[in-house]
Formats: sequence, C-alpha cells, structure tokens
Amino acid sequence: MRSLTEIKIEDYSYSLPDSRIAFFPADKRDHSKLLIYDKTKITEDSFLHLPKHLPSDSVLIFNNTRVIQARILIRKATGAEVEIFCLKPILPGTLHEQAFAASGSCVWECFIGHNKRYKNTLSLSCDVDKEKLVFSARKLKATEEGSFLVEFSWTPSCYSFAEVLEHIGKIPLPPYIKRAVNKEDTKRYQTVYATEKGSVAAPTAGLHFSEEVIKRLRNKQIPMEYITLHVGAGTFKPVTESSVEKHVMHEEAIYFHKLTIENIRSLLDKRIICVGTTGVRSLESLYWLGVKLARYKKQNKAVDEDCFTLYQWEVYNELQNNNITPSCALQTILDYMEETHMQVFHASTFLMIVPDRYKMRMTKGIITNFHQPQSTLLLLIAVFVGDKWKEIYDYALAHDFRFLSYGDACLFL
Repeated sequence: MRSLTEIKIEDYSYSLPDSRIAFFPADKRDHSKLLIYDKTKITEDSFLHLPKHLPSDSVLIFNNTRVIQARILIRKATGAEVEIFCLKPILPGTLHEQAFAASGSCVWECFIGHNKRYKNTLSLSCDVDKEKLVFSARKLKATEEGSFLVEFSWTPSCYSFAEVLEHIGKIPLPPYIKRAVNKEDTKRYQTVYATEKGSVAAPTAGLHFSEEVIKRLRNKQIPMEYITLHVGAGTFKPVTESSVEKHVMHEEAIYFHKLTIENIRSLLDKRIICVGTTGVRSLESLYWLGVKLARYKKQNKAVDEDCFTLYQWEVYNELQNNNITPSCALQTILDYMEETHMQVFHASTFLMIVPDRYKMRMTKGIITNFHQPQSTLLLLIAVFVGDKWKEIYDYALAHDFRFLSYGDACLFL
C-alpha cells in the first residue's frame, strides 16, 4: 500500500481532446451511452437499458440537490461586466433552506470575476410581475481562500432570495463548456428528481435518468433512496500538486433525513450503488461521522460542531483503526437524532477518497460520468476499478463515448 505522499496525480492523467468533450446534452436524457464494467469485461449499451444491467439485490442512492442560478452578471455604467458567483450562504444562516428563504437581504461567500472592476456597490434591476425588482451587491471583505463576502439586498423585500436568483441569476455551466448558457440548460443541467436547492454544479451522473428509466427501476423493484450533497465550485478544481497529499479539498454540505438513514441501515446487506461521486462521498462520510460521534460518546466528550465536520485526512489517521460496522455507525447517528429530536442530519465533509488507501465502507458500485484528467473524481473512480481505469478510458475514447458533465455514463459493479 502506497503512502499518501507516494500517490502522484500524474499517474491519473490521460489525453482528452476537445472533440470528446460533450458541449451539449444528448437529444434525450436516456439516449446517452452506458459503459459497463463488472470486474471481468467491458461492454456497452444505451442508458435506457440500465435497469437490466443492475443485479437484483441493488439499491440506488441518488443525490437530489438542485442547481441554483448562482452566476450574477452586473454591468457597470462604463459597460464593464462583473460576475458574482454564489458559493455558500453566511447570513441569515449557513443552512441553505434558511438562505433561500431570506427576504430583503442576505450575505454569501462568492467568487468575483474581474474583481478589480468592483469597488463599491453594484446594482441591477428587472421587471417581475409588473413591478421593478431592484437588486444590489455590496462587497464586504476578502476571505483567506481568495473569495469575498458579499451582502445582497433587494426591493421589494417580499421576494425570497431563491425567487430573486430565478430572475437575475444564470445556471453555472462547468468552465470547460465554453459557450453561452441557453434556455435548454436551465432544464437539462438539472436531474429530473432535483428538489433541494443549493448546488453550483449538477451531480451529473443523474442527468441521464429519465422518468422512463426510473419507472423501469421501480418495475424491477430496485429500492431508491435520496440524500443531499450540495455540490461546490471546488468540484472543478484540478489537483495541481504532484502529490495528492498536498491538495486541499473543498467543503460540501450534506443532509440526510432520519427515515433515509433508517432505510439505508436496513438495506446494508444489499448491493448499494451510488449515482455519482457526490453520492459516494455523502454515504461514505455518513459512516465516518457515525464513527466520530461514537468516539465522542465513548470519550464522554461534549458533542460540538467539530463532530459534524469530516476533515480531509482524518479517515486515514485518527479514525482509521476502528471496529465499528456501518450498521453500528448509522445507529449511533440515529440514536443521537432521537435524543436531540433531530429530523434531518446536517454535516460538512472535506473527505478525499484516494486509491490504494481508501476502502469503501458503504458503497459497492457506482454510476458515473467520464471525468477530467488529474481530478479528485478520477481518483475516486480508481478506488472502484484500480488501474483498470486506464483501459476503461482508452476503450471509451476509442468507441466514441462523450466525456465530462454532458457526456456518457459508466456503471462499475
């Protein structure tokens, strides 16, 4: 087993020509191609036929996050344009539900494009239901990560921030899709089951699912559970350090309803397959947070905010040596939720899943897209398929598979 220092990102690189990047979605969601690898051979099919490739004991875990129109473009009187990219809420609260319900004003952490053009307060207006919506953005201060805190305010204040973004914001397509956003993107860069607003990038493995595919899954009696991880802009951040140990992972918020945790715990003897890397990170983080909570209780430590934050490397260090089963970990969380009358378990994860070092605790398969070279997502895929990822990606490149967010899908069993 290699140490984290010995795992080099250049070992997870390949040549991806622009001609293989999908700049637009397939004509129909379920008409994308599906590559299947079952640890013995590589085959392919249409995504529409996914259900017939799933073992009968499969359980699917979906991420039901919804992409927000997080890009706000404001043109100054000089004609210069400033882009404000909403990352995560700060006030009136850090929970997304609170943030989107805010009326009149709120504060978000944001990236700012052309920051030097942005000195004071910027404003724009638009007509909504026969009245004028006036929106202002005031830059407060820089953060250590290079982003900024921005105070948004608007009138009439009867509109929620969610409604404001619907009118003035734009869908944030990934940076490698070098074209303008169109009307189709507002629909196609969302999953058909997206309900919980908060992501600035889609959980793209889910984009292939149509109502017809979901109907076929139900007919096959495949259990389906829904969790929430709000995808952050860091998902597109390349690993620029040679050693993965030096890469700084981004924080993402996860939410699990109590009933969902109970259902997943009852299904642990099945083959749990996550739809997308976000599902894997969520489910694996849930296990480790249960381990962390159990340790707090064993040591009679007061449960604090730190207990609900899974840091980047702690699963490889202090949490690694434990004999806590997934069932016990989930029960520990459920017991805590019962004691505190909690219906939704909310936590933050920085978990980085690294090949040669990470062993899946909850997840036995994944449905995913084809990912960028030298990315944390490709590292995660290598945990499932090992060095075979090279052969799989070579096959996909040679057989006209489309890559990245709007590209085709893989099923790894």
